[in-house]
Amino acid sequence: MSAPAPSPLAIVEVDPAHTPERQDEVLTDAALAFVAELHRRFTPRRDELLARRAERRAEIARTSTLDFLPETAAVRADDSWKVAEAPEALNDRRVEITGPTDRKMTINALNSGAKVWLADFEDASAPTWENVVTGQLNLIDAYERRIDFTDPASGKSYALKPAEELATVVMRPRGWHLEERHLQFEGRPVPGALVDFGLYFFHNAKRLLSLGKGPYFYLPKTESHLEARLWNDIFVFAQDYVGIPQGTVRATVLIETITAAYEMEEILYELRDHASGLNAGRWDYLFSIVKNFRDGGAKFVLPDRNAVTMTAPFMRAYTELLVRTCHKRGAHAIGGMAAFIPNRRDPEANEQALAKVKNDKDREAGDGFDGSWVAHPDLVPVARASFDAVLGDAPHQKHRLREDVSVSAADLIAIDSLDAKPTYQGLIDAVQVGTRYIEAWLRGLGAVAIFGLMEDAATAEISRSQIWQWVDAGVVFENGEKATADLVRTIAADELAALRTELGEEAFTSGKWQQAHDLLLKVSLDADYADFLTLPAYELLG
Repeated sequence: MSAPAPSPLAIVEVDPAHTPERQDEVLTDAALAFVAELHRRFTPRRDELLARRAERRAEIARTSTLDFLPETAAVRADDSWKVAEAPEALNDRRVEITGPTDRKMTINALNSGAKVWLADFEDASAPTWENVVTGQLNLIDAYERRIDFTDPASGKSYALKPAEELATVVMRPRGWHLEERHLQFEGRPVPGALVDFGLYFFHNAKRLLSLGKGPYFYLPKTESHLEARLWNDIFVFAQDYVGIPQGTVRATVLIETITAAYEMEEILYELRDHASGLNAGRWDYLFSIVKNFRDGGAKFVLPDRNAVTMTAPFMRAYTELLVRTCHKRGAHAIGGMAAFIPNRRDPEANEQALAKVKNDKDREAGDGFDGSWVAHPDLVPVARASFDAVLGDAPHQKHRLREDVSVSAADLIAIDSLDAKPTYQGLIDAVQVGTRYIEAWLRGLGAVAIFGLMEDAATAEISRSQIWQWVDAGVVFENGEKATADLVRTIAADELAALRTELGEEAFTSGKWQQAHDLLLKVSLDADYADFLTLPAYELLG
């Protein structure tokens, strides 16, 4: 590969005083030239696919239904194709831990005992410029084993375990809808997905191969097989560009949109030389259902988010179809998140929560999943025990083809099969969690402990979407109150006043509470429903 010319990308910094330390190690001319080439080649197709999303949403609004695609029936009917065999480093995925790429989390996740760490530049990371750049730097430092550090606040030291004990990294870039305003080409921001993928791949693809692993990715917010095809073309180009063998990249796709649930096989087919598996992402999936069927009438109104468990009939249909699809095609099926944060100060509550996590992971392992997610290192042994009990020494259970599973198009959107209804307390909870999460996000924190759970952007999305849906549908709660914009404003004002009292005036005013309150109301109550709350939130992010 010849030396690149100076990159045509402009680095635009909001505040030069906040330029990340060692930024130049990440934003080299060669790396930026690669990102620029990705942008030139692939952003026009990204733009077309975003437009296609809007067209499909309009069609759903008109019909209030979805179906498997007739034009790809031959792909589904052809039993001969399989995805590429998993590399050794991704063959056993029984426990995966998720989290942002700050320095402390990088060490703790790699050391956690999980088989895989989802190194997250997406929902668990607020995309401040500092987070974007230092996250990349932390991963480079981890692979070079120069990431050990001592926390100046606590005096605690953090150091990596031996290489053979570390989790395999699967990196998650931002979704297609997000831009990176700090890197621009001819005055236009580069898609965040291409920035995150491009910098990570360019710096680490060969480095990872030398460590016996490879550039592995989680692909978020995918809505169609055409979006998977775009990623596949990016992988093909990127591997040629840096001179590594085709098929080195592996991608696991999050099936966290309702439209993608109808295209699981097609998504695997498009990525078949690079596919590793599919994952069942719960909160974003529910958010996507509300977003797409928000004007579909009472039968699409979801109850409180915690009442929609993975045993709900339409959620069972989704997860069982995912396992069957993956195993039919030789791919890993990865289960959902255990977001509970252990609390050593309350043993009784801890025990009850751990029992729920165990039941959830037992169910997933019993259903045929090959692994699952946790958000905290203390949950790794809990999840591992559930999968050890089923897998034993085997790395996965792809031999379980789940041919007993039969899911119709209607089963996936049978929301009215749930007995639960929205509650007044559920509305309060949505306002509280949404406000607290957005405030932290605006301060640059993407993974936030709220009421004993590790929350990320998907949490805020389902919270504000449910508020929007309940108000739009005129839901009447069990106490006789009707969901109205005025009621939501009253609850939000009460929450803001309670936070001011709880935190004290100084802490309250030094935070982003008023901005969070205002943004939550905007994305929850505006007649023009925002596709993603992170789009208006990004405008407020420092």
